[in-house]
Amino acid sequence: MKNKYFCAKENGKLHYPHTILTGFGFLASSIAWAIYDPYITKILNYLLNRSDTITAWSAKLNEAFPALAKFAEANGENVGNAATGITLVPLFIGIIMTFDNIFGVIFQPTFGKLSDNTHSRFGKRRPYVIYGAPVSAVLFAVIPLIAIKIGSLPLTMLFIILFVFVMSLWRAPVVALMPDLTPNELRSEGNAVINLMGGVGGALGLFAGTIVSIIYCAVKGVSKDTLTEGEGELVIFPYVFLLGAVVMIIGMLVVLFFVKEPDSRLKVKAEMNQAADEEAKRKAEKEAAKAEKAARKAEKLTSGERRSLIFMLLGLFFLFCGTNAISTFFALFAGEILGKTTSQATIMTTAFAATSALAAIPAGWLGKKIGRKKTILGGLIIFVIAFGAYLVAYNAGLDALTGVFVWAALIVGGAANMFITVNTLPLVLEIGGIDKVGTFTGYYYTATFSAQIATPIIYGIVRMFTGTYLSLFYYCPVAFVLSILCILFVKHGEAIPQEIIDKIEEENAD
Repeated sequence: MKNKYFCAKENGKLHYPHTILTGFGFLASSIAWAIYDPYITKILNYLLNRSDTITAWSAKLNEAFPALAKFAEANGENVGNAATGITLVPLFIGIIMTFDNIFGVIFQPTFGKLSDNTHSRFGKRRPYVIYGAPVSAVLFAVIPLIAIKIGSLPLTMLFIILFVFVMSLWRAPVVALMPDLTPNELRSEGNAVINLMGGVGGALGLFAGTIVSIIYCAVKGVSKDTLTEGEGELVIFPYVFLLGAVVMIIGMLVVLFFVKEPDSRLKVKAEMNQAADEEAKRKAEKEAAKAEKAARKAEKLTSGERRSLIFMLLGLFFLFCGTNAISTFFALFAGEILGKTTSQATIMTTAFAATSALAAIPAGWLGKKIGRKKTILGGLIIFVIAFGAYLVAYNAGLDALTGVFVWAALIVGGAANMFITVNTLPLVLEIGGIDKVGTFTGYYYTATFSAQIATPIIYGIVRMFTGTYLSLFYYCPVAFVLSILCILFVKHGEAIPQEIIDKIEEENAD
């Protein structure tokens, strides 16, 4: 049988070069978010601190509720003295930075489902990448120009909203592209390669500022110190965003010219050709209506599959509550508990990201070898053990071991994180079936983005009542244990060998 999967070889093994090419779409998305998160917060901080409206609102709030300053201080914010009170700037930054997750929850399932029913010569998924990535790149490059050159907060907000909206339109389709082009038993391996490409994009975004700083200082003949004094670093922001935009467009071009997604119009054309005359056309339409009704009935999930899907999505929610809390609050934990500077904390989180990237390929292999569910549960158990070991050492007063165990938690946890991440999406997609890849990709991101919206609020409350960022190492294991309990109820989602699927298709055709 002719190979119908771009990311698979004739011998049934994963085609790594083709899968890497497919991963350029995810790389384009990843570099944008890697730059967006740290740099947009600084841009917003720059603009909001100069807003007379925000300053006036902060003054009125402090006058009406002086106790809020104590609340903010309990959450790790430096509020100065009682007379100064708090500022609403961090609050508005936090709200604005949830826009991408909120848009993801609202729009990604819709456009994932829409891509399932898209028919074009570029296929079902590629049109969204081909048109969405360049528009996103232009909006992305314009944001710092408006913020820094023009200094307009409303106009900057408009372009931020447009950017996160357009990004949400092609995020689910670009993730669904690899599963479409890969047999289901190879999707864990394929997802490992895709995550590795995403890691490359994230790394480029992480070091984009350093790269641009070196080039800028060399061209301008200035010292690097001029970029760290006050707001001096703002001058390089447009170039950082431009670098990200260029990489996004390169990723899109690779997907356009080198990734071969089948023409999704062919099936429609075949059906139309069967209705050559009017009578045959009416008959074909009647039969098509019956077939579509039967297909819709067949596509419905069984009660067991629905239960597995619900528990898997709940498991994902709790999983991302834990992992997002680490990425969001670890710097504050490192400063308060470990006595680390922000740069030192960044190095520690980089170790987490690096081990995640190194574990991507082994995680895919392990998911194929012992099963996706077992690999996911294994990763979660490793997380719980690693975090628990640090807590035992800390509470026992073993100062010599706490430093070792926190590094162990990050390094081992990074690998465990990839064991989980690589296998969760293929498991969810397997429950939905090949015809609903976009729809179920949307479900996946609805669960994960919901967690990323909820975690800052939930852990903020935990931190307020506990009074210490040590609670992060209690909060995360609890979230992981809840995730384990949910995933234990998942009974579907393992890969079915392609030869069995082909045999079923041949029997149905007969």
